[in-house]
Amino acid sequence: MSKLVQKNENIKTLSQLLEQESSTKIGLIRHYLHLVVLLVNELFDDEVSSLAGERYSREKPYEGRYSRWGSNPGSVRIGEEKVPVRVPRVYDQNNGENVSLDSYKELRQTEPDEYKLLKGLLHGLSSGDYGSVVSNFTDSFGLSRSSVSKRFIEQSTEAVKEFSERDLSSNNFIALFIDGKYLAREQMVIALGVTEQGEKIPLGFIQTNTENSRSIKQLLTDLISRGFSCEGGLLCVIDGAKGLRKAVEDVFGRDAVIQRCQWHKRENVLSYLKESDKAIYKKKLNSAYATEDYKEARLRLEEIIEELKHININASNSLKEGLEETLTIHRLGLKADFGKSFSTTNIIENLNSQLVKYIGRVKYWKTSDQRQRWVASALLEIEQKMHRVNNYSDLHVMQGAIKKEIEKRNH
Repeated sequence: MSKLVQKNENIKTLSQLLEQESSTKIGLIRHYLHLVVLLVNELFDDEVSSLAGERYSREKPYEGRYSRWGSNPGSVRIGEEKVPVRVPRVYDQNNGENVSLDSYKELRQTEPDEYKLLKGLLHGLSSGDYGSVVSNFTDSFGLSRSSVSKRFIEQSTEAVKEFSERDLSSNNFIALFIDGKYLAREQMVIALGVTEQGEKIPLGFIQTNTENSRSIKQLLTDLISRGFSCEGGLLCVIDGAKGLRKAVEDVFGRDAVIQRCQWHKRENVLSYLKESDKAIYKKKLNSAYATEDYKEARLRLEEIIEELKHININASNSLKEGLEETLTIHRLGLKADFGKSFSTTNIIENLNSQLVKYIGRVKYWKTSDQRQRWVASALLEIEQKMHRVNNYSDLHVMQGAIKKEIEKRNH
């Protein structure tokens, strides 16, 4: 960028540009991409103002239904140039979700059909029809296979940037799920947040050989640097991995309320038993964890621990270890309303299953960069199809219970 543009890079709107001297205007026109950004910003701002009102104004259209909600990185393509832009987010109070700007959708739709390639290739992998999808792009849009590959790398690289840099501060998260998934002998540990509106949002991931605390701490620290907050308390749903638990405690401290996955605990216990006993104790464990009353559930589990001492001491010790943390939802009085969503890691396990659907068919993983690009692209695609958690309209009850738990610890 020339010194002229650098000198005037604080010009953010067309109105500011029109106030400049002729030489400045001519210089910026020569660097037309900067001018494009000004025009795009103007379009975005007009649409946001029509929904949420002028910035800092008390007069809000639609009875205050829409609110400004930060921004995410995005891009528009002008000819052969891909121009980065900041895309404002607008929150719909009535529906409890973000609204896509029509102006941005139209700008994206004006791109050539070939730029639907990222979604097309992901769909091709998920349906097992990758080859025909590639052929479709080469035949219909006049692209060579090398061009398809180049475009895909470009778009998936942008997906990594969007995923790893997006601002998290505009959301109030009440729960965090963390779990690892092996892809071609390499583990990707993924963090998934649940907002106070019940939205499920993949937040970040990290490639690591094991669920060790050091690598997980790096993942969680990065989330905080991007605006993730656990002020008021955070329910952290994890499996029994010690590295995960230590990382959560080191990063979030006393603000973390840990719920150990009941499904993982049950499977760990059953793994010690012979086949003839597994069905019996699977039923007993399921029945105990299904009990809504905390004291009754704990009593029944303690009875199972005593029974297992005579059958397999290792199974008994496995159930005893971390037992209290498997009953956190029970103890907080939330089992009836939120046990289905928050007493196991099923939510993030379902995400991992979708991830495998999209990229599990990739046969050759050449580089870490390739893994990062594919995983980020798939997670962004999956996010668009995720439903809110059960009983999301009552999540304020969970928030209150978690807050009381944190206050009790600090007194």
